[in-house]
Amino acid sequence: MIWVAVSTGLILLILLIIFILQNQDRVTVHYLGVAGELSLGMALFIAAVAGGILVAVAGAARILQLRSQSRHRPGQPPTAPRPGPTEQPGPLQ
Repeated sequence: MIWVAVSTGLILLILLIIFILQNQDRVTVHYLGVAGELSLGMALFIAAVAGGILVAVAGAARILQLRSQSRHRPGQPPTAPRPGPTEQPGPLQ
């Protein structure tokens, strides 16, 4: 199973390298008053990575918030798994 994940990752990495190599046009990027020039493929890659980092940070903050809320609920005992429905014994045959 691990080989499927490794193979999939390598294929995606190869596709990403092809994308960056095919988009070598130079573009000027302006961000917060700073201007720089780099290839279009690299600019898009940096933007995608930055977006992924923002999503990961927001998700981690929400998980921490929910964990904190579940630990500090006043008046409630710690949550334990609820038992499933019990079957009533039927008539013996």
